[in-house]
Amino acid sequence: MKNKIPEKARLLEKLRKNGFKVPDFIYVPADQFNNNNFTQLDSFLDKHRESYKVIARSAHPLESEYTGGTFDSLDTYADIGGIKYARNRMIKIAETSKWLSIRRQQMFNHAPQIDINEMGVIVMPFVNGSSVMAKMIVNHWEFGYCRNRSHKVQNEPHITNVPHDHRLLKLSEDIQKVLGFRCEIEYIIATDGEIYVVQAKDISNIETLEEKESQHSIKLDGIRRIRKRRNYRERPVYVMDNKAFYINVISQCEDFVPKNKELKPDINGIISSIKAYEKELESFALRHQRFAVLGFSIQDSSELYQIANHYLEDLPDLQKVLSKALHTNLYKIDIFLAEADTLIAKDKFRINLCSHDAYGIDTVRNPLWSAYWHVDRHDKVVKEFIHLGFKTGDTIGIDIDAEDRPIISRH
Repeated sequence: MKNKIPEKARLLEKLRKNGFKVPDFIYVPADQFNNNNFTQLDSFLDKHRESYKVIARSAHPLESEYTGGTFDSLDTYADIGGIKYARNRMIKIAETSKWLSIRRQQMFNHAPQIDINEMGVIVMPFVNGSSVMAKMIVNHWEFGYCRNRSHKVQNEPHITNVPHDHRLLKLSEDIQKVLGFRCEIEYIIATDGEIYVVQAKDISNIETLEEKESQHSIKLDGIRRIRKRRNYRERPVYVMDNKAFYINVISQCEDFVPKNKELKPDINGIISSIKAYEKELESFALRHQRFAVLGFSIQDSSELYQIANHYLEDLPDLQKVLSKALHTNLYKIDIFLAEADTLIAKDKFRINLCSHDAYGIDTVRNPLWSAYWHVDRHDKVVKEFIHLGFKTGDTIGIDIDAEDRPIISRH
């Protein structure tokens, strides 16, 4: 690790060489502290004595493997003693208050083991101003504003897609283009309006939740709900495909018709498969207090239903048994659907609300939602759900955007 230049120092040097406004800085590796070799640091500080204060930024060789903010940066005096104090303080913080964070990242994020005494330091003149963090999320830039040190009354940190200065957007695009990868950039906006780049971090290998959701989510066309309190919910989902169910019944009927007319046909196998489906619905409803139904096909297979219902007309006694079982099955499906608080289906279907369902006390905590896609998109949307692997038992999230359009994601 001794010869590895930290990403923070390496990228800042690259940006400085490419003409970006980076404050003057020096990287001081751990071995210079261990050997008390401060010749270069002393020369650097000589140029900035008038500042009285500098900022010492953590620069461990493996720091880029950890989340931003794991290691500290400190304001300190512009002399050797101040820099040594700042480094010792960084190490102490990493060994105490940040120890749990470091261990958790090693356990859950597979961050490498580190020798904290290899901590190097980047020293740069202190720039008075506000901090802005910029990064591209999916296909848009996001700017996070922190406090302005020079103001007595502080603003809360906030995020926007529209920076206060259009130069920030152009700068961010240019920096990312020069570095050649998706990055998180930290700026200091000085009190005179000058924009300084003080850090860049490679985030190309970090998957954000929004990116992950965009790859595993589908945007639908609308949602119906009487009570609008929250714009997000998660539910276990039952994927209902009654078209496939009826095709399976018809297939069993084809296999069922005996080739030898002297053999007495046994319809129990078909009836058992219908009852097994009903038991599956009941079991799912009893496992989950609240759940969603994703309707690939609910009651729109009337043609297939009729085919299945009349397939055994040449065997009237058995056809009567099958017809009764299928009719009962429709009733059981309806009972199951009535227990779902979230229906996701094409626009043709909606939850039939009585006054209690729409306005009752239970809806205060648990309002009914009916998310839908337009009928003309039905085949395309169903194929998309199948392609993304949505299946019964998954937990899905429904996020309603500013346009009141639901985005369905699988977790």
